[in-house]
Amino acid sequence: MPMELTQSRMQKIWIPIDHRPSLPRRRYRACGPQLTNSPTVIVMVGLPARGKTYMSKKLTRYLNWIGVPTKVFNVGEYRREVVKEFSSYSFFHPDNEEAMKVRKQCALAALRDVQLYLKEEGGQIAVFDATNTTKERRDMVLDFAKENDFKVFFIESVCDDPSVVASNIMEVKLSSPDYRDCSSAEAMEDFMKRIDCYQVNYQPLDPDNHDRDLSLIKVLDVGRRFLVNRVQDYIQSRIVYYLMNIHVQPRTIYLCRHGESEYNVLGRIGGDSGLSIRGKKFSVALCKFLEEQNLKDLKIWTSQLKRTIQTAEALKLPYEQWKALNEIDAGVCEEMTYEEIKETYPEEYALRDQDKYYYRYPTGESYQDLVQRLEPVIMELERQENVLVICHQAVMRCLLAYFLDKSADEMPYLKCPLHTVLKLTPVAYGCRVESIYLNVEAVNTHRERSEEAKDFSRASCGGLLWIGKGLVNIK
Repeated sequence: MPMELTQSRMQKIWIPIDHRPSLPRRRYRACGPQLTNSPTVIVMVGLPARGKTYMSKKLTRYLNWIGVPTKVFNVGEYRREVVKEFSSYSFFHPDNEEAMKVRKQCALAALRDVQLYLKEEGGQIAVFDATNTTKERRDMVLDFAKENDFKVFFIESVCDDPSVVASNIMEVKLSSPDYRDCSSAEAMEDFMKRIDCYQVNYQPLDPDNHDRDLSLIKVLDVGRRFLVNRVQDYIQSRIVYYLMNIHVQPRTIYLCRHGESEYNVLGRIGGDSGLSIRGKKFSVALCKFLEEQNLKDLKIWTSQLKRTIQTAEALKLPYEQWKALNEIDAGVCEEMTYEEIKETYPEEYALRDQDKYYYRYPTGESYQDLVQRLEPVIMELERQENVLVICHQAVMRCLLAYFLDKSADEMPYLKCPLHTVLKLTPVAYGCRVESIYLNVEAVNTHRERSEEAKDFSRASCGGLLWIGKGLVNIK
């Protein structure tokens, strides 16, 4: 007999009627996606100053954003915990046996934490960020993964361009705690000697012979070329796709909402209304702002909704419409005020306050759905140079959460006011944000997290709440 089903109130998905979520042992929500069929260890490979940590952090940010719990384990940080006083490059010389023992112990300590994260803390992917330049070290990681039934995917960064290496050292390495008491010239000289120490025993991945059975990608000369070998599952293909889309060229991304709309003034959500009088003034102010920025080859993207298109029309520049940039679909609640939703659908109103990220409007979308819809936009943004995205509040929150590495819990409450441009400038390991108000008044559409929502954490998305020390059924 087919099992009887019931619909989850929060996500509007069908589940067995006798479904009983287990107590929340993990820090990740039970209703998150499971995109990996077994935990994966991503192993970085390459000489120092080749962008391994940059790729590690950026990839981790992307994977967490799409809902795959991921964490970086940087062996250098473990080493700095053990060796408080760093002396010089000689610590990394292959003949320094005492230091070699310390470095191996640091790697093992990091792997123990990887095991804990993937087996006990709900992690799905761990990024083992170290040089891993010898077959011996990589074999040690492979043995560890085999013992724990983890998949392994190698990412090797190869770069022989002296200018790129020098730029990486200047931008990141000179500010390292290792060189806090050194001049820039002294730090540069010492770090170049450190690279030479690693170069002595460097054994690149060899997919044609020794490493032909490994799953890997070699990133050559900061993404000029790629070599991919034995991609074995969905998440590995996503990783490859992402790495092939990112670049390190200087650029600026501008995010803003459409000008104030007629529905904004009325307090109504969704719909396809046009701009208010103040919204039209904002579009003129935005045009002037862009002229002052004097940007070369600026691309402009909008949604397919009237209010973003009207805003873009005033700029007198070409623009591209993206259906993916449309505002979150509020389903049966489209064109209603929050007061009307509370009166007409009191349970839906309460559920959304409880978990705004996972809550799905009846016949509509959740923030989780929106993230999946916006992934192609993120990929294309990573490929672009200067871009202005004219979008909507929920969409802008999702995009901003990606660039600022905000959690799913924080995302729905990020402040994205009307008539304000956010200027995002990618930097070494993150993104610098400038908020520019264009001096045109508008209504405030931001809703803070309710006090009730702050009082509890969710045990699951199936209609049960974790309050204090017990589970309460909200039916």
